[in-house]
Amino acid sequence: MTEIAQLGEFGLINHLTSELENRNKETVCGVGDDCAVLKYGDKHILVTTDMLMEGVHFDLTYMPLKHLGYKSAMVNLSDIFAMGGTPKQITVSIALSKRFSVEDMEQFYKGLQLACDKWGVDIVGGDTTSSLTGLAISITAIGIPNTDAEGKDNIVMRSGAKPTDLICVSGDLGAAYMGLQLLEREKAIFYQQLQENKGKENPSFGENIQEVFTGKEYIIERQLKPEARGDVIKKLKEQNIHPTAMMDISDGLSSELLHICKQSHCGCRVYEKEIPIDYQTAVMAEEMNLNVTTCALNGGDDYELLFTVPIGDKEKIEGMEGVKMIGYVTEEKFGAQLITRDGSEFEIKAQGWNPLKEK
Repeated sequence: MTEIAQLGEFGLINHLTSELENRNKETVCGVGDDCAVLKYGDKHILVTTDMLMEGVHFDLTYMPLKHLGYKSAMVNLSDIFAMGGTPKQITVSIALSKRFSVEDMEQFYKGLQLACDKWGVDIVGGDTTSSLTGLAISITAIGIPNTDAEGKDNIVMRSGAKPTDLICVSGDLGAAYMGLQLLEREKAIFYQQLQENKGKENPSFGENIQEVFTGKEYIIERQLKPEARGDVIKKLKEQNIHPTAMMDISDGLSSELLHICKQSHCGCRVYEKEIPIDYQTAVMAEEMNLNVTTCALNGGDDYELLFTVPIGDKEKIEGMEGVKMIGYVTEEKFGAQLITRDGSEFEIKAQGWNPLKEK
């Protein structure tokens, strides 16, 4: 018997789907990218789905339901943007237990609606059922590709990177992971206080910890309220920059780099000194005695965009606020390499978040 944890999330997906064949001419791209690509007539449709499980993807000890609704929508819209598309609709399916009230679900939907309002997305259906094991959320997002100057659909896959292409990321990395570490630390302290105060008045999570969170608001927000980077897609279009490959950073930069390298049959050289890291992320990593580069490479949950562009777009990228060049694409035989600040080279390994790995 092979344990699922041995394969990991993407290994399991590949194992289960490697022999699947597309029977319908409308299926342009199935399993293996941020979205499936369907074509009806001359119109392409982008479809993606994500599931969030209580105790695996979120903890209601510190995750407000309104924030959870917002995040649930954004992580799906991010996949549409990662294909160079525009999200249009979502469906929402929820399994919940009796411990949730109508008012709780109203808060969840307020968060969903805020995210959808931001990007002009409609909630068009879904399903609701009961659960015996906690809250489960499954959202499917539907979108359309953006078009080029000639009006043709411009779909960006993970498989288009070419040697000499520049590797770019939006925003900064590692902040969501460090926000999670801070929240988990305070949760552990809270439960310790509960044990020490048995029979006495129990504290509430978040009570008297305003001072702890002061100066760390950014990393907490990055964990509880991530933003899909549709603004970056808009900037790229305005600058007439056409990424050759792209995906969002949900499981960590290292894992996503290797996905692009594998599907584009290429290698890469990424420079540690160029990886964008926020000041609060660096301070929190030092406070917790963690290597900040490791956090940025492997933390996940950032939902920034990782993309490659032709080297001819270098000046345009340099002029874009909030986008950083971190390396370049090489031939496949050179592998995926991280160049450290002292000039040493290390092979990049997929050490990003794996929900199927045993803790």
